[in-house]
Amino acid sequence: MGRYKEYQEYKNSGVEWLGKVPLDWDIKKIKYLSPVKRGASPRPIDDSKYFDEEGDYVWVRIADVSASDTYLYQTTQKMSELGSSLSVKLEPNQLFLSIAGTVGKPCINKIKACIHDGFVYFPDLKIPNKFLFYVFAGEQAYKGLGKMGTQLNLNTDTVGGIKVAIPKTEQDIQAIINFLDHETAKIDTLIEKQQQLITLLKEKRQAVISHAVTKGLNPEAPMKDSGVEWLGDVPEHWDIKKAKYLFEFVTSGSRGWAEHYSDEGQLFFRIANLTRDTIEPKMDSFQNVSPPSGAEGQRSKIKINDLLISITADLGSACVANGRVEGGYVSQHVSLCRPNSLVKSSRWLAYFILSDSAKEQLLSSGYGGTKVQLSLEDIRELVTSFPPENEQIEIADYIDSKLIKFESLMTKADEQVQLLKERRTALISAAVTGKIDVRNWKKLVVNHEEVA
Repeated sequence: MGRYKEYQEYKNSGVEWLGKVPLDWDIKKIKYLSPVKRGASPRPIDDSKYFDEEGDYVWVRIADVSASDTYLYQTTQKMSELGSSLSVKLEPNQLFLSIAGTVGKPCINKIKACIHDGFVYFPDLKIPNKFLFYVFAGEQAYKGLGKMGTQLNLNTDTVGGIKVAIPKTEQDIQAIINFLDHETAKIDTLIEKQQQLITLLKEKRQAVISHAVTKGLNPEAPMKDSGVEWLGDVPEHWDIKKAKYLFEFVTSGSRGWAEHYSDEGQLFFRIANLTRDTIEPKMDSFQNVSPPSGAEGQRSKIKINDLLISITADLGSACVANGRVEGGYVSQHVSLCRPNSLVKSSRWLAYFILSDSAKEQLLSSGYGGTKVQLSLEDIRELVTSFPPENEQIEIADYIDSKLIKFESLMTKADEQVQLLKERRTALISAAVTGKIDVRNWKKLVVNHEEVA
């Protein structure tokens, strides 16, 4: 914050999150700035009589606030007259705060809205609500309200008891709001650009995979019509094969393995261990089992280079079994496919399964509708573009190297997003606690562009 001036004199606030504050600022509990009231909702909330597409008031869920930046412009449902009468109705431009789910997220509604008891609001706020919005957005006001290792717990009393620092005049308060509106908007623009870059890199990564496994690496290679809608043209010297001819067997785990869960034992490979971002197993969430003895346990036991494919949830996510999952067992939601001698690179085949062509086939299998789960027969009937042995290896190596580069770029972009978010939070906190003096800050216009 070195580019901003400090106030001339400070005093100790006696409040952990505030620290020192400008000498002439007041310290007040929120409950003395406004009563803190809780939302309400009709019960049971899923009763259709409480909703009406033509209703005047939208129904606000925690997810709506979690997805918003500052203002709430729309939600997915509207309340009926009966429903809104049993909830808490907010007219536009009122501040409310989530105290459940995404705890401590502030929001200002730009539409007529009904809030439930997972929110609190401030019906008679004596200061501009945008200033208190920024107090909450700075995230430091919650210090000391949650015990170490537990989720932050907010209610009307804890929110009302939060002490905030209030500038001397309304003009000074508005100066802080104007400054933060402008500066956070600039940071948000930079964040959005980085997020767009991440999205673009993910799209390019998918395109690289899909092109390499269906068109090969030689742009000069003669092509032929595959005869398969989802594959289109493929290299002339490639074959078209169904997956069942590339696997020794295709199976999945049995139902009822939850009774074998244990704190020790072998890895139990689940949907949570698969992602479409990579063909490496995802190991940040795992369960152990002590499997039953006999053939049923052995049937679903993982060996190195097996393909593990999701057959529910995100259909067609795939990975290649490595040493970290060898000896584990698959759940009923994961297909274990063991490649035969025709497959010289399990990684090539896993990348094919991640391709757009394979996903189209898997989602459209059966009667042509989008499926919520796959059968083992769907896996076996998957049509592949099948390159010679040496090209399988070359394609896998090529995609591996490309994905390392994409991952590096996405990691850097994500780090930038996190740094920008931290800067945004720190700037807000510094402004609302008086660590920086923005009273003389002005927007400047240079060549028709705004600068600070």
